[in-house]
Amino acid sequence: MDWQPDEQGLQQVLQLLKDSQSPNTATQRIVQDKLKQLNQFPDFNNYLIFVLTRLKSEDEPTRSLSGLILKNNVKAHYQSFPPPVADFIKQECLNNIGDASSLIRATIGILITTIASKGELQMWPELLPQLCNLLNSEDYNTCEGAFGALQKICEDSSELLDSDALNRPLNIMIPKFLQFFKHCSPKIRSHAIACVNQFIMDRAQALMDNIDTFIEHLFALAVDDDPEVRKNVCRALVMLLEVRIDRLIPHMHSIIQYMLQRTQDHDENVALEACEFWLTLAEQPICKEVLASHLVQLIPILVNGMKYSEIDIILLKGDVEEDEAVPDSEQDIKPRFHKSRTVTLPHEAERPDGSEDAEDDDDDDALSDWNLRKCSEAALDVLANVFREELLPHLLPLLKGLLFHPEWVVKESGILVLGAIAEGCMQGMVPYLPELIPHLIQCLSDKKALVRSIACWTLSRYAHWVVSQPPDMHLKPLMTELLKRILDGNKRVQEAACSAFATLEEEACTELVPYLSYILDTLVFAFGKYQHKNLLILYDAIGTLADSVGHHLNQPEYIQKLMPPLIQKWNELKDEDKDLFPLLECLSSVATALQSGFLPYCEPVYQRCVTLVQKTLAQAMMYTQHPEQYEAPDKDFMIVALDLLSGLAEGLGGHVEQLVARSNIMTLLFQCMQDSMPEVRQSSFALLGDLTKACFIHVKPCIAEFMPILGTNLNPEFISVCNNATWAIGEICMQMGAEMQPYVQMVLNNLVEIINRPNTPKTLLENTGRLTSPSAIPAITIGRLGYVCPQEVAPMLQQFIRPWCTSLRNIRDNEEKDSAFRGICMMIGVNPGGVVQDFIFFCDAVASWVSPKDDLRDMFYKILHGFKDQVGEENWQQFSEQFPPLLKERLAAFYGV
Repeated sequence: MDWQPDEQGLQQVLQLLKDSQSPNTATQRIVQDKLKQLNQFPDFNNYLIFVLTRLKSEDEPTRSLSGLILKNNVKAHYQSFPPPVADFIKQECLNNIGDASSLIRATIGILITTIASKGELQMWPELLPQLCNLLNSEDYNTCEGAFGALQKICEDSSELLDSDALNRPLNIMIPKFLQFFKHCSPKIRSHAIACVNQFIMDRAQALMDNIDTFIEHLFALAVDDDPEVRKNVCRALVMLLEVRIDRLIPHMHSIIQYMLQRTQDHDENVALEACEFWLTLAEQPICKEVLASHLVQLIPILVNGMKYSEIDIILLKGDVEEDEAVPDSEQDIKPRFHKSRTVTLPHEAERPDGSEDAEDDDDDDALSDWNLRKCSEAALDVLANVFREELLPHLLPLLKGLLFHPEWVVKESGILVLGAIAEGCMQGMVPYLPELIPHLIQCLSDKKALVRSIACWTLSRYAHWVVSQPPDMHLKPLMTELLKRILDGNKRVQEAACSAFATLEEEACTELVPYLSYILDTLVFAFGKYQHKNLLILYDAIGTLADSVGHHLNQPEYIQKLMPPLIQKWNELKDEDKDLFPLLECLSSVATALQSGFLPYCEPVYQRCVTLVQKTLAQAMMYTQHPEQYEAPDKDFMIVALDLLSGLAEGLGGHVEQLVARSNIMTLLFQCMQDSMPEVRQSSFALLGDLTKACFIHVKPCIAEFMPILGTNLNPEFISVCNNATWAIGEICMQMGAEMQPYVQMVLNNLVEIINRPNTPKTLLENTGRLTSPSAIPAITIGRLGYVCPQEVAPMLQQFIRPWCTSLRNIRDNEEKDSAFRGICMMIGVNPGGVVQDFIFFCDAVASWVSPKDDLRDMFYKILHGFKDQVGEENWQQFSEQFPPLLKERLAAFYGV
């Protein structure tokens, strides 16, 4: 017998559904409590499905809500539903998927998918066959409802549908879906393509077997009247371009023609899907070959897509010029992520990866939803990187018209185009820049805020060129105008100017020193002016300034300007305020730059950092012991605090000693070094290295406890953790001297293994180009270990000498390199045989020195001549014949061999 509700119970459930639509919070609370009580009764779920599927007299929102509450129950407790309840729900869903209301059909579809995703596809074998069967129904609603449910299942469970666990239902489903590409209803056609599209990226076998039919059917739908269908066709072609380009190549010319039309589709969603095609094509090796002849059509289309639409301008409040006094709403502020401190050698020739260009976003963050403007700009950017100068003949005639256009929206898009091509077309743009840069600088004072802000961004993309010219030509006017924009009345312009100025600082570095007073006046004035969001970007600009000019900032007048507002903010912020992150990062750069100039401010800053570390550790401990009572801490507070302590130790040097003496930082560090989170360990090892250099007297008593932890972290899987631990070991060696001996075996084998990781060249002659050397830090630390304990390390010389030499030849002369080479010379003294086979690598590494200290030069001289005497003149001649010419010259000139 079919389940029937009790009339009184039904009225109660309906009343509850009505109440839950009330805006009153007290009513909402009562509803929530009531729901909890009712969920004790398993057949409460029968009432919910009954209202959804059978109570056609009720209004649609109430019925749909009943289904959504049921969906939440399925999500939370489906496993504990009694079988008769579960069966009743499933049956009702399948019987009513063709409800007359599209809202109810969609709700039932969501409910079916939720049940299926609870591992029920296996336990509900009739679901897929029945849904596929219902597709054949004469009744439109039934067909559409079944397709809606199938599309959701395909989205949620695409992998499962192509697996043996279910006997690969896709083999039946895909051909079935393909039949519906020709259905008379656009909604059904759209569902059918959307279902098949779910299987393209995973290269599902059933789809690959039908790929030609699929492509043929897509082409047939290319000019469909329905925008949703055209959108799904474009999406399919973009994905096929990525996974089955071989199948598209024969038709590439006509596909490109089609996409050129669709990128201009009057429906923006279609145009956006089509525009993705150019982004994807740019990543394919055949891009240049197939696209070159179409650039003449494509470039104007992309440029046209880069104009703000009317709706963009409304959303961006493009007509509001002054809004600096309007407080930010919290959702405007994107979460920031702190980049933990990684030790790189100050003079490693290459720029460490993860370069700072991530900030290089275009300007309209408020529209951070991907839109046609952003997609067109991204496509132009990647195509400029593919075609380089060849793009310019198609662009330059257009640019002239845009950049000087009387309509601001057009002019703004021209400035964006100029910024988009900056990276790819730089060489070709150079002749025009002397004229363009002054024009862009003029645009910084345009009366439209959106023009001013895009001009900031575009100029930052050409900062490298600006800095390469004599400073009075462009750098000075650009800096002057950008600083005015930092104080603009419009928040978006302030933000763009601050970001652009930070980029300029990175490029200009010490070129900014003559203007420091003026720069600081502006940045400090902005402190009093900025709302919340831009304040965070201002911290970044100040930190970058400190990184860029370094110790030049350590002048009493500059410190007087900069420190009081920073410290005032520091005092205003509470310990749990995330705004501390960017402020701590900023102070860390400032402390490193000011060095002893930071002394008057260091005590409260130091204390607070220690407190932050201590609080976080305590909270983590409580959470581990009682997860049900306490929340997990945000460990970023601890990471940022450790990094600022590193900045203090590095900046203050020996002056940090009294602070360390009066705190329990060493105990805290011992805990941080063992944290489960790699970023915490990474920052702890950086701090350990800095404290070792600054005040070893406090580190030394802990060495016996610290060294085993350092040894276990020499794991290249966590590359930054490993790097920082390695560097700290090297610094400890230099302080411990011969007392390092008991610890050598704890770390040496791991270091040798790291330095031998397979990315070093096999022979010296291969590295004519720039070496992708492994980081030089492991090599330096091995050298330092050998310097203080040559007897212990020298026996392994043969196992690391080659990669050791190749990774240090790229490092400029400095203290670290000096101590490492002394170590290698001492080890060669103990074990000369260890270097014989790779002696050419040693010669090359020696020749990489520009000016070694005299006693180190002597050590090199003795080893080179000793080797030459050992093998005899004739063998040496033969040996040195294989030297590259430059190496031969250098060794002859410096060492007479």
